[in-house]
Amino acid sequence: MENSTNKNQKSRREFLQKIGLVAGGSVLGGAALFSGYKFVQAKPKDSKIKALSAEHQLVNVNGEEHDHPVADLTDLQLQGREGINGRRWVMVIDLAKCRNARKCMQACQGAHDLKPEQHHINVLQMQDNENTAPYFMPKPCQHCDNPPCVSVCPVDATFKRQDGIVLIDNERCIGCRFCVAACPYSARIFHWTEPKISDDNIDKKYDVELNVPQKKGTISKCLFSADQLRIGELPYCVSACPNGVYYFGDQNEDAVTNGTTKETVQLSALLSDNAGYRLMEELGTKPRVYYLPAKNRLFPFPEQEKKDNTHHV
Repeated sequence: MENSTNKNQKSRREFLQKIGLVAGGSVLGGAALFSGYKFVQAKPKDSKIKALSAEHQLVNVNGEEHDHPVADLTDLQLQGREGINGRRWVMVIDLAKCRNARKCMQACQGAHDLKPEQHHINVLQMQDNENTAPYFMPKPCQHCDNPPCVSVCPVDATFKRQDGIVLIDNERCIGCRFCVAACPYSARIFHWTEPKISDDNIDKKYDVELNVPQKKGTISKCLFSADQLRIGELPYCVSACPNGVYYFGDQNEDAVTNGTTKETVQLSALLSDNAGYRLMEELGTKPRVYYLPAKNRLFPFPEQEKKDNTHHV
């Protein structure tokens, strides 16, 4: 038995050396193999699998006893995939309260070591039509219950947790950008250059829930501040907003808390009383981010304020 085990181990080593597996930057034919992965499960010797060679060529090799690549996951990676039992996180954004303070963006960038031009959440200037007043709209990842980004990922780098959050594992990501193309909300960014790493995070173990430290050639996006939820705190953007734009909570409890006032309200009532809606619901993505219409705005839009002041002169 011992000789058989040693023989199998030697076979696997020779197989990996022969095809020269390396980290891939693209996916060809929906198949990719990359460094840091091992093989499991037996296959007939005459079966074929596709792999990327050291020269980045797609080649057919004997399957032998090999099958799918399976990650050697760290404790933090495993924890990040489990989610928080019994929770179904949800966010509500009150467009009537947003005045483009952008404190939410700054807090998010600071937490995730993002460069000034990189955003997990962005505040957009919107106008429904020429006869309506403009307004500001924060737009994070929608954490869809039917996420197209997850279904197209060939290596299970992006995944949906039981608590509703969609995350990315940069240790598995191969930079194919299929998820970027699939996302209808343009919620993902790609690290074309070396990511920023703060002094506090240089020697830290990679944390999926914080997605730090990140790597060049990988994807990043809004995480619903999963690391904060793990310790019972509100997301960074929710806590940082000075105007009470964000509500966050657990749909299972039908309750959300306002990040500014700390007031907890009934989720279903908040949505029904204020005509809450989700972006592009017709796509069937089932977002976990809801919006309250920009009615009875607390703050006039800057351009509208100028017009009003001119009329009063």
